[in-house]
Amino acid sequence: MNEMADSKGRSLAMGKAYEEKHVHEVYQQIAQHFSTTRYKAYIGCGNGKYLAVNPNIFIVASDRSEALARIAAKHQPHSTIVADVLNLPHPYSFFDFAMSIAVVHHLSTRTRRVQAISEILQTLKVPNDTDQGGRALIYVWALEQKTSRRGWDKGDQQDVMVPWVMRGSSVAESAGHETQTFHRYYHLYEENELERDIQSAGGFVLESGYEKDNWWAIAVRAPENDESISATKLL
Repeated sequence: MNEMADSKGRSLAMGKAYEEKHVHEVYQQIAQHFSTTRYKAYIGCGNGKYLAVNPNIFIVASDRSEALARIAAKHQPHSTIVADVLNLPHPYSFFDFAMSIAVVHHLSTRTRRVQAISEILQTLKVPNDTDQGGRALIYVWALEQKTSRRGWDKGDQQDVMVPWVMRGSSVAESAGHETQTFHRYYHLYEENELERDIQSAGGFVLESGYEKDNWWAIAVRAPENDESISATKLL
């Protein structure tokens, strides 16, 4: 039993250290460059560019990268904090809606990915007979993106390192300064894997699908008494 506990502890420690090097440190380094290249709609935190997309909603945004959170904080009147998805500081059963866009796939083991989803779900209001509860929208990169420039597809390695090339100004480049390349860790989700992880995290999947090289799902916390609330009341 002690050997199993020690092995699990080492695995968790290795996963945390791996993500620190290949995810968190990279985003700290590329934060400013990352912010200036966000052109598509990205509803979440990151650099916070789209926090003000709906003026009728107050958003509590968080990001593991302090550098990105500082950029996001410029988008008022929303609240922005530095937080780890594995240990969210938000009160349980509080939010009507939560979004996690391109986050969970950066965690290097299934245990940590399920834990992250569980943390997200725990922040949602609990469904009951009179209230459908809070909902979470989760997006992750897909393994099945054969038509993309990356060309990944079924049968390929799911755990990959993806380069981010940070180029300097045209003046710097003309002066012969080299570009910098950082590598970020990703777990590429295969079809139905996100749904399985949500269920393992104590969630109930309402909708799911595929969009532009991503798998997505809308989920709620599974009712505490499954027999008292039918699935139709959650939809």
